[in-house]
Amino acid sequence: MIRGLNVLLWIVFTAVTIGIAACVTPYRSVPFQNVNGKLFQEPTFGDLSSLTLREDIDRLILGAGEQIVTLSSKNVTKKTGQVSWESSSDAKTLCQMKGKSREKCKNFIRATYTLKSGKMLVCGTNAFSPSCDYMTVTDETISLDGNQMSVKGTIPFDPSDRFASLMNDDTLFSATSANFLGTEMVFQKHGPIPGQNAIKTEMKQSLLSEPNMISVSLVEASKDSDNGEDDQVFLFFTEKAVEEQRADLLVSRVARVCKSDLGGKKIQKKWSSFIKARLDCPFGDSSALVQDVFLLKNQTNWKHSIFYATFTSNPQHSGASSHSAVCAYRLSDVNNVFAGRFLAETGTGGWVPYTGALPSPRPGSCINDETRAAGFSSSLDLPDNYTTFVIKHPLMEGVVTPIGGKPLLVQSSRKFSKIVVDQVTSPKGEQHQMLLIGTESGWLQKAVKLDGEEGRIVEELQLFEDPLPVDFLQLSTTGQLYGGTSNAVVQVDVRDCSRYTSCDDCILARDPYCGWDRMEGKCASAAGTSSWFQSLTDGDTSLCPTPDVTKEPEAVVLIKDRAQFLPCHPDTNLPTSWRFADDILHPGPRLTPVSQGLIITPSSSDAGLYTCETLQDIGGRMHRRTVIQYLVQVQDTCNLAPVQDTSTLVPVQDSRTLVRTLKGALITLVVFTGLVLIFTLLLFHHLKSRNQGNSEDSPV
Repeated sequence: MIRGLNVLLWIVFTAVTIGIAACVTPYRSVPFQNVNGKLFQEPTFGDLSSLTLREDIDRLILGAGEQIVTLSSKNVTKKTGQVSWESSSDAKTLCQMKGKSREKCKNFIRATYTLKSGKMLVCGTNAFSPSCDYMTVTDETISLDGNQMSVKGTIPFDPSDRFASLMNDDTLFSATSANFLGTEMVFQKHGPIPGQNAIKTEMKQSLLSEPNMISVSLVEASKDSDNGEDDQVFLFFTEKAVEEQRADLLVSRVARVCKSDLGGKKIQKKWSSFIKARLDCPFGDSSALVQDVFLLKNQTNWKHSIFYATFTSNPQHSGASSHSAVCAYRLSDVNNVFAGRFLAETGTGGWVPYTGALPSPRPGSCINDETRAAGFSSSLDLPDNYTTFVIKHPLMEGVVTPIGGKPLLVQSSRKFSKIVVDQVTSPKGEQHQMLLIGTESGWLQKAVKLDGEEGRIVEELQLFEDPLPVDFLQLSTTGQLYGGTSNAVVQVDVRDCSRYTSCDDCILARDPYCGWDRMEGKCASAAGTSSWFQSLTDGDTSLCPTPDVTKEPEAVVLIKDRAQFLPCHPDTNLPTSWRFADDILHPGPRLTPVSQGLIITPSSSDAGLYTCETLQDIGGRMHRRTVIQYLVQVQDTCNLAPVQDTSTLVPVQDSRTLVRTLKGALITLVVFTGLVLIFTLLLFHHLKSRNQGNSEDSPV
């Protein structure tokens, strides 16, 4: 019974603590009208399905339905070009005859790639018959060559299917469906002409088991390599776990191939280096699902590069609450797993660690100086037992775990979709990673994790007025962020510090982009001058100037023994506290502090100075900032002057706000009371059971 009680208490405690820990509150929430962004939106613009940034020509290239639109990357409100690429009437008719809807039987532009020549490769679904064409973009014009190529495995047939791709040196790596029904999922490379010289995965469940393709990243290991190593390509995806007893369990994966892989002598036009491992981001359950990945490349040493990935809770876990998280993975840790033990499939369908001898070179490894010295200059030279082993043993035993063994950030109020990461260098040379996270409800969260503290959200911006998913995020080298949803594109400056209106606000926000410029008297992005300072670790405001003007308290008159409301609206999401004179106010019969103010039923002795202030704990030091002060007088109803201006009598919000506030307080009270009741009942049953046991054991 004791063990059962402990388990139940642990469940209750865990449920409460997880809910608290998961709710990382942004320092500030900025509504759409205050974001100061540039928005492109037209009545005829919709079905945004691709977004490519070309800083070399200052253009943003959009695929929107059967239209290709170009915008100025300096100001997205300026449209610079547009061209149509529609499917033929015959193609649309054939598509509908095969059972597809009229809406889907169009040419949705799913991808635009930049080639070394400066031209672009454009690919569309073409009424469930994927095709590509070349496109020229100049300052004045945008035009298609008109030489359409029918290709498979470049983009999906279905415009609603997810895929991942990457173009490098005119070689295209794509992970998508390769047939009309969407049942043949492949990861392949082709080029320099799409569809030619293709190398792809075999149609084996052990390689790809009903995958959902997420992201493709290139690691240029050949640069500054001390052993002539080949570049590596990483694929992130989710799939059914073939190694689990529960066959339909979805898990996150990362796979690796060698960029120069040409297949094998026996497995022609098939990957000879494809290996994969499970990707773990531990929160809520053990199989969170990866949603997007960004590779932050280390410019000094590629081995120190880091993958940042967004995850959401696995809906397969019954009763699991909906959470999102960001996990970070060292490239070296990923490659260490790929250097570990392989799994082998048994005759009964299970998977066990492979304990036999490995072929040489090691399966899954890329060509380097050592293998070249052994006579293997390409994958076509590798022995048959090498390629055969990889096909039979693609799965690693090890699991890729995040830096620190846990997420950088966990959220319950927003569902993460896209992520990009910006590296910010302070004037002192310190480097900080800013996580720019798009959500399913159209918000952008700017987050950072400093050494020695948990991840925190500096601010969140409402990118779109409608709660639509952020489907695309691109960041320029100048700090311009481009976000796309189905019917709009927005441009925001992530280095904008103008929302921090005072020195205290600027410093306490601890935004790596921002600091206080004493010469200019404003919060500004890192200037590197002696008059500019920030305090990311401590939030030290001692260098802030003393305000020239102190705001006077608002004089108000409250009616004795009547419940009234003193509003307090900080411009941040920090918790608030109230003071009466110099004493902290605590809830009582006449005083109820709530999230948006103070409910007060005053007596004559309650007249005086009331202060609402925000509380912020930074490194164990409590920072208090005054939001508003009220100088309260209390009068009896019968003593009020008949012509007194009642607008100054009670500075109360409308009744709906008061009702919402009271509801919030009531809900919190009910939840807390419920938890106390559960604990009491469990303790009662435990004591009752123990007493019964003692009675049975006592002598007669």
